[in-house]
Amino acid sequence: MELTRIFDTLFYQKEHHPLQRCMGYKKDGAWTYFSTDEVIDMAVQLAGGLLSLGLEPGDKVAIAAYQNRPEWTITDVATQLIGVISVPLYPTISPREYEYILNDAGVKYALVGAEDLYDKVKEAQAQVSTLKDIYTFDEQEGRPYWKSIFDNSRKDEVMKRSEKVKNEDLATIIYTSGTTGNPKGVMLTHNNIVSNVINVKELLPLTRGEIALSFLPLCHIFERTASFSYLYNCIEIVFTGTDNLGGDDGDLKAIQPNFFTTVPRLLEKVYEKIYNKGLELTGVKKSLFFWALSLTDDYEYDKQYGGLSGIKRSIADKLIFSKWREALGGRVKGILTGAAPCPVKMAKVFSAAGIPIREGYGLTETSPGLTIGRYEKGGAMLGTVGPALPSVEIKIDPSDGHYQDGEGEILAKGPNVMLGYYNKPEATADVFKKIDGEKWFCTGDVGKLVKGPNGQEFLQITDRKKELLKTSGGKYVAPAPIENKLKEDFLVEQVMVIGDKRKFVSALIVPAPEALKDWCESNGVTWTTLDEVIQNEKVIAQYQRIIDKYNPEFSHIEQIKRFQLLNSSWEPVKEDGSAAELTPTMKLKRRVIREKYANAIDGMYVG
Repeated sequence: MELTRIFDTLFYQKEHHPLQRCMGYKKDGAWTYFSTDEVIDMAVQLAGGLLSLGLEPGDKVAIAAYQNRPEWTITDVATQLIGVISVPLYPTISPREYEYILNDAGVKYALVGAEDLYDKVKEAQAQVSTLKDIYTFDEQEGRPYWKSIFDNSRKDEVMKRSEKVKNEDLATIIYTSGTTGNPKGVMLTHNNIVSNVINVKELLPLTRGEIALSFLPLCHIFERTASFSYLYNCIEIVFTGTDNLGGDDGDLKAIQPNFFTTVPRLLEKVYEKIYNKGLELTGVKKSLFFWALSLTDDYEYDKQYGGLSGIKRSIADKLIFSKWREALGGRVKGILTGAAPCPVKMAKVFSAAGIPIREGYGLTETSPGLTIGRYEKGGAMLGTVGPALPSVEIKIDPSDGHYQDGEGEILAKGPNVMLGYYNKPEATADVFKKIDGEKWFCTGDVGKLVKGPNGQEFLQITDRKKELLKTSGGKYVAPAPIENKLKEDFLVEQVMVIGDKRKFVSALIVPAPEALKDWCESNGVTWTTLDEVIQNEKVIAQYQRIIDKYNPEFSHIEQIKRFQLLNSSWEPVKEDGSAAELTPTMKLKRRVIREKYANAIDGMYVG
């Protein structure tokens, strides 16, 4: 059958390779699985129930859960079958943010997971006139249960509705963090996502019936598209969270997956655990561990090691690397990392240990994949995010004169590019550009195309044009609202939030000298020079109190974990001829500041 709508992936699996274990998860401490037929049946029954609630094509239904689970994807498929548009919600955002999204999208019903999700959406509901009811995936006393919606009497009507769904129809609206506060709703069609699913079918190192572990949030397009790729590849999906992946009783060892997607920060955490265990060893075992680790330094994809070098790696593999693979279940054929840049060191260490790491690149606006490093010989190159997907075109903006050596803003074109931002025509227009009569999507990232080992062009990302930060865990952070809030305090003259490709968010703070001098006089701190005063424990403690005061106004991922006080102000013009930190209109030159204070920034991430 031809794949044209997202839900076709499930019916394709039923036709070509139905699974007894299509989807599974741990429920009440026991692994529970649903067959392909059972998943389809539940999706059709839920779709029938949504029809009975009066939903029509184009209506919106929100989905939220802290941990990936079959119910999430079943709900997603159910909405698709009847032309209803799903609106995934990130579980950790505030009721205020829920209120904005639910109102902007005009959501009519919400289906949510456990913990405080029902309460948060319920709190927002008071200010959302369109939201009629909230259903829970788990039975909770006094709250509507999702299975109470199920209606099997409308199966024929559901299937007739599904036949009318076209591949160009809007399937989902995904709200992404904005640089000025409110998020933007990315409109993706069936064709947008399906084109990505088809593109990666032959690129994943998987065969029918193998197992994929899914733990990145399904509310993000990366994992969501991956999950439909698994369905299309007839791969068993086991849903879990990130809390119980490792260890002897962890899900990796229990499930023994063949493949999973991840973000660099989780790879870094695994590596940190491995490294710390190596430090705990003694004698010969410790020496062997770090000897084996040193062999990963010169690793390159597809590099062949012969003679003594090959023997060394064979010994290291048997004594050390095999244990690493066992810790990940022992059957991993590949890992795809995305959402944030992957440190080359992580790709080297794991790949050298027989755990192939490949990196992909994309955005929510591109469903998400634009490029992906291949698993076959010559298909990947360290320091790049791979070649473009088959149906995608990548161009470096020829009119971008701010960069050298072939760098420029990365532009993309293909069937995976979004319709636009919901209710925001001006914002939509801002991210598209016409070149020689063709419409290109502007990614906001800076990069260049380099020749790969097989002659293909590989994309190398070198910087971020837009100010939105992305932590190494793949979470977006808008720095401007945080900076503006901190500058409300009289002791803060200037501030720049740090966090791109980093474990957590930190800040460089330039004190207001005169205000700080007054504070010192009032608090028993002798004023000498600014350089000396900012090293005083009482002064540092006062700035920590400022951070503590404002942190609760932001989500956990946006909160400042560490900061560094600086002894010089930022200016649009520097008398000593050095690079100015501000533009003529007093905007931060983030790249200049990052380079100038690189040591101070690195110091905040030590220990």
